Amino acid sequence: MPIRLKKLIGTFLLVALVVVYAVVATIVAVAQFSQSGPLVHLAFFAFSGLLWILPAMGIIKWLIIEPRPKG
Repeated sequence: MPIRLKKLIGTFLLVALVVVYAVVATIVAVAQFSQSGPLVHLAFFAFSGLLWILPAMGIIKWLIIEPRPKG
């Protein structure tokens, strides 16, 4: 796969990940913590705000892997 195409795909994947993850985290927060206090909200959004890094690291790792030379 050409590196430019790989980076384009990775960019779209990262943007889609952030958008979908933000929507899902907000839906979960509204559904589960609507009656909770501000400290619970803070803890949830701090945790979920850091959790998206794990799948993003996988995408970035895939982006920086050098293609195998054609042999």
